[in-house]
This record gives sequence, structure tokens and C-alpha cells, in this order.
Amino acid sequence: MEIKIIPCLNDNYSYLILDKNKINACVIDPSESEPIIEIIEKNKLNLNFILNTHHHYDHVGGNEKLKKKYNSKVVGFKDDKDRIPEIDILVENNQIWKENNFEAKVYHIPGHTTGHIAFHFFKEKKIFTGDTLFSLGCGKIFEGTYEQMFNSLNKIKKLPKDTEIYCGHEYTLQNANFCLANDQANLRLKEKIKKIKKQLENNLPSIPTTLADEIECNIFLKAKDLKSFSKLRDLKDNF
Repeated sequence: MEIKIIPCLNDNYSYLILDKNKINACVIDPSESEPIIEIIEKNKLNLNFILNTHHHYDHVGGNEKLKKKYNSKVVGFKDDKDRIPEIDILVENNQIWKENNFEAKVYHIPGHTTGHIAFHFFKEKKIFTGDTLFSLGCGKIFEGTYEQMFNSLNKIKKLPKDTEIYCGHEYTLQNANFCLANDQANLRLKEKIKKIKKQLENNLPSIPTTLADEIECNIFLKAKDLKSFSKLRDLKDNF
């Protein structure tokens, strides 16, 4: 499985996943259609599926045009069927979605939105977390509750430590500054920040990160209980 990281809009990432034959592809959260079309045409790919983690426009903005151009099927959470444009395939929590050479487990991870899901390509140890878990951060709580977000993060935290995490935005350096302000003695975090700065200086994405790194460095994953998590989330909103 090959993953192409596609910068979209101002700071979004969409992800084009190629199967082992490098012919068929699916895209995660197409913010806009043009950057995805460019790569599909250049590599002569078949875009079979569009996978949406949640309904926000900066994650579904390319759905309609891509579906129309490539006759792709849109996959999204069953309870968000009225909010995800052009949805065709409804998935639910803990379901294994398997089509062609693609296979992922779906996790319902509410908090940022009530219908947010993640796609875990468990055989390849890669998870697409949308706006729930970021590198060194977590999403704002718009529709859900602190408890839902805390539980969603803990669900991801239980995955194998070498799982690669692909999130929806390039927020890592901003998140890193908040983590450092609240965890100043964390040497692993300081080393990670050096690496992040070097990547960004070279116009490279800071993504993917690993779950092992996040458990050690992400202040939200280090929160021991709901109360401390909620306090951190409030502090970050005003950071």
C-alpha cells in the first residue's frame, strides 16, 4: 500500500491510497478536487472510493466533483448520511470495510463532531484520524463532549504502538508549542520538535507520526483522567 500525502486548501491534508498493484486508489477526506485529480491523471489511477472521516466542508469539498469525474463511491458514517455529500456506502463502528485490495476497520470517534470516524488499515498499521487526533494535539470539540473526545483518544491509544497516524491538518508545530509549555521536562518531545522544524523548513509534511511518539509527547494522550484532559482542552482553545 502506497500513500500519497496531498496538501489542500491552507493547511489540510488529503491522502491518496494506492493498492499493491498501484492502479486502484481511494482518497481520504478530499478537501478539494483539483490536487487529487492532478495526481490521479499523472499516475493513470482508478479512483474507486472516497472515504470521509466527518462532514466538515474542508474534508468533503471534493466529493461531488471527484465522484462525477471518476464514478467513485463515497464511504462515510451511517449516522452522517444526511451531512456527507454524495454518500453511497454507509459504515458503522467496528465494521471491517473491505473492497478490492482495500481493508480497514472503522472506529466511531466522536468529540470533534458527533459522527466522526477513523479508518484503520490494520494490516498495514496505518490509521486516518481526521480531526480527532493530530500530531501532538487533538481536535476542537464542536459537537461532542469532553468525555466523548477523551474516550475516542483512548480508543486510538490502545492500538499497536507502531501504528502510523495520518491526520487532517498540518498543525504540528503549533501543537508542539502547547505541549512543550505544559510538559517542559519532556526530552523526547524536545527531540521531536527539532525533527518537525527540520521537516517543515524543507517543505515536508510532519505527518505521519507514530502512536508511540504521540503517547510519549502528546499532552492530550498523557492526560490521566477526564478532568485533566478537559482542563488541557480549554487551555489549548485559548493558547
